[in-house]
Amino acid sequence: MIHTAASDPEKPQSTGARCLAQLARIRQSADFDATEREHRFLQYVVEETLAGRGGRIKAYTVAVEVFGRDSTFDPQNDPIVRIAASHLRRSLERYYLTAGKSDPIVISIPKGGYVPTFSERGLPEDGDAAESSTPTMAALEQARSEASSVAARRPPGPVDVRAQLERIISSEEFHGGGRGAALLSYIVEETLSGRAERIKGRSIATEVFKRDESFTQDDPVVRIEAARLRRALERYYLVAGQNDSLRIEVPKGGYGPTFRWNNPVPSEADRASVPNMSEPAPLRRRRYWAFLVAGVVAVAAAILGYSMIGRSGPLSASPADAVPVPDGPTLVIAPFANLGEGSNAVIYTDGLTEELLTALPRFKEIKVFGRETSKSLPPDVDVSQVRDELGARYLLAGGVRTSGSRIRVTARLVDASDGVILWSEDYDDDLQSRDLFAIQSDVASKVATAVAQPYGIIAQADAANPPPDDLGAYRCTLSFYDYRAELSVERHAEVRACLERAVARYPTYATAWAMLSIVYLDEERFRFNSRSGAPTAMQRALHAARRGTQLDPGNTRGRQALMTALFFNGQYAEAMRTGEQALAMNPNDTELLGEFATRLAMGGQWRRGAELLDRAIALNPGGGGYYYGARAFAAYMLGDYPAAAAGIKQADLQKFPLFHAVAAVIYADAGMPDEARRAGETFMRMRPDFIHNIQAELTTRNYTPKDQLRLVAGLRKAGLPVPEGVEAAIARAAADARPR
Repeated sequence: MIHTAASDPEKPQSTGARCLAQLARIRQSADFDATEREHRFLQYVVEETLAGRGGRIKAYTVAVEVFGRDSTFDPQNDPIVRIAASHLRRSLERYYLTAGKSDPIVISIPKGGYVPTFSERGLPEDGDAAESSTPTMAALEQARSEASSVAARRPPGPVDVRAQLERIISSEEFHGGGRGAALLSYIVEETLSGRAERIKGRSIATEVFKRDESFTQDDPVVRIEAARLRRALERYYLVAGQNDSLRIEVPKGGYGPTFRWNNPVPSEADRASVPNMSEPAPLRRRRYWAFLVAGVVAVAAAILGYSMIGRSGPLSASPADAVPVPDGPTLVIAPFANLGEGSNAVIYTDGLTEELLTALPRFKEIKVFGRETSKSLPPDVDVSQVRDELGARYLLAGGVRTSGSRIRVTARLVDASDGVILWSEDYDDDLQSRDLFAIQSDVASKVATAVAQPYGIIAQADAANPPPDDLGAYRCTLSFYDYRAELSVERHAEVRACLERAVARYPTYATAWAMLSIVYLDEERFRFNSRSGAPTAMQRALHAARRGTQLDPGNTRGRQALMTALFFNGQYAEAMRTGEQALAMNPNDTELLGEFATRLAMGGQWRRGAELLDRAIALNPGGGGYYYGARAFAAYMLGDYPAAAAGIKQADLQKFPLFHAVAAVIYADAGMPDEARRAGETFMRMRPDFIHNIQAELTTRNYTPKDQLRLVAGLRKAGLPVPEGVEAAIARAAADARPR
């Protein structure tokens, strides 16, 4: 909440003027470490807000009016405004910790939007001074009209929300039907009663739609009715409710409602809290402090992204304040330079740039600036512009040179923080022997895979030197890949805890949900840090995978997680369909390639699994050890024992129990009995339970009966204590499973 203070008792300065003076003070300070573009950004949002146009401050208007984007700007493809706002927030925080620590007015930009808030700090202790600094009603009204979107009023309370609920469901324009009204009433009352955490698909199905206890997520009733309710609310607020003071919404991704004011008109309660100038000074000062504290609480709530209501429990954050997904590494693709001659040279460079802009965004672990941003840059863009104006961490640039029928493409990845070239490569081809479009696609695929895939150049650079504003959530994704390369029980516990914190803090982080699904699954299939009780590891794995794919259907990691969870849940055909879809979406993601190939092989498709594993290794020779372990296993099952023995030595997964079981089988049939015995002994120390439950373990992994018998024979040959009668049990199970 902002208060006016008089620099001259005879002529108090207006609120707007004081805010503009503070803006000038910030921009002139050497401690305000911001780019020129961020200076313009700050000036724009402050002046628009003070002019009563805070409602206009959106990503589109900022991009067009401040950053010079044209009318085709799409904030979903071009994150320039979000990134600039993030940098600007940090610059303001640093300023107020240094040069601005004693400034009378704090200007901040709460997360979730771009409208600034203004708050006054410091209150004179002297009674007379307090009187002169106390805002008059006129000054306060002026501040509210000038700063239309500042987070200075109290959050909606239960009385406000229930009145609005009644207004909605009684309106003829609310086309929610009986079910929609019942659903809306239920989720609102649960939230107001402090039971928002209970609002799940199952509780809604049983308590609102009267489904019985056998209800599962296969029944889409809740999702369908929630979608109808969202549309009904949108229509209501476009028609009868367009002037309502309070908005009730149900954001996608969940069923919990949000409550936010629809306009900044002050309530009677707000007016009652303004100090009365006719009261005695001591009483006026007490009221002033209460007024100031309320303002600070409101501003803090806006900054932290929470809505609060007295004693009735917390309300959900509004959509504008929703917690965003954490920033991962950001990449800008500069248009490739035309280094050749001839009329077709421009076509070559434009086509390659376009292919890269299509291929790279498929890797969800990085964020790629959109086409408009790339096209606005010159091919020889300076890294300082990429760093300072766009806030990107990496720049991908290059050139295309033609000479006769020959074409050469050069590509390089640059760290924008210091200009160091992290990677470069040349690609040569012949335009007479290959189609131009095939060349472009092939080169773009190779560049994208080398630079962006999970074990690629960017991931390696970020792991070695994480960005300074890393909050830990993105670091979890890097740790996940480290864990996958090692597959140890110790690393599993660390990564699971980290990812659980990440999804709690960023509930819309699809990649983290997907990774958490795989980590949960490892509790079951590898017996890593298993938790007892409900829900089971498999149930948690399926839930997390589905959550990730719901949040981002195009997320390759989410599809991979869902495929793997379905595979170990006995749904082999559905798992393979999901894997094929994921592979079609991003054929160059080696993490997916390795996982999908392994699942195919285990299901009996050893030849195709081996081919895909070869492709994964070729694309990413430095990838996880399990690539090589799975490929060695495939070689063994295909009868190539020398290749299997050579491959298993490359895997080097010493902390992974099943690695030693596979090694024992390979060494036994490769004529290496001592190595087989040592590997078998190590496996028994690490997983003594596996051999005693071998039929169930092999069945869970979808091995065919034929392959199960072969593996049992191999384990016996390696000296492992396989129980008697296992072969007969496998044969009986196979016979029972045959169609009759």
